[in-house]
Amino acid sequence: MAATEPALASVRALVFDVFGTVVDWRGSILAELEALGRRKGIAADWGIFVDDWRRGYQPAMQRVRSGALPWTNIDGLHRLILDDIVQKHGIAGLDEDEKRQLNSAWHRLDPWPDAVAGLTRLKRRYVIGTLSNGNVALLVNMAKRAGLPWDMVFSAELVRHFKPDPETYLMVPALLGIAPHEVMLVAAHGGDLAAASRQGVRTAYVRRPLEHGPAAQPETVAAGGFDLMVEDFGALAAAMGA
Repeated sequence: MAATEPALASVRALVFDVFGTVVDWRGSILAELEALGRRKGIAADWGIFVDDWRRGYQPAMQRVRSGALPWTNIDGLHRLILDDIVQKHGIAGLDEDEKRQLNSAWHRLDPWPDAVAGLTRLKRRYVIGTLSNGNVALLVNMAKRAGLPWDMVFSAELVRHFKPDPETYLMVPALLGIAPHEVMLVAAHGGDLAAASRQGVRTAYVRRPLEHGPAAQPETVAAGGFDLMVEDFGALAAAMGA
């Protein structure tokens, strides 16, 4: 599908889900955990640990939505989950500074190999930015370290609503002064894209089969549910005429 087709010709800005779509959260966090284990002499199944950490993400956000927790950004939620799973896995010997440093590992995630080059191409033609539940400091620090060339960091923190709440998707056209159909969300998660589409935002699905590790079953989605479906950011840039 070419960007000259009517459905895509009006797109002026592309925004990207970050965790799993732009960066390899699992591989990055796992590497930090393994390094911590070697340094501290801690033996643990770090693969299960990182999966448990991520698994707590959606329930923690739901606690905020339900009012069980006051507004708490993702750094704060990651820390709440971390404290729980350190106990669950019987990890001892971490002081407060070490826990704080470990929690900040989410600021140091490595991009997928195609991400920076693809984003750089797209930036020449479009406004590009994040559309993430990650908080502003997390996203800015990650971008600075990884060389992610965003024009703008759109964070759920700005509207105090987590995806898939409508407010997160509508924030982008509102702040850019354009219509929802002039925005495209790029994500590796069908549910995120479906929620964006309900708000009139265009959608592009990018496959990230290794998001949950080489042994995990990749997400499967039906073709035809998105404006674009691509294998990587290079293919996305080509499809969008960048």
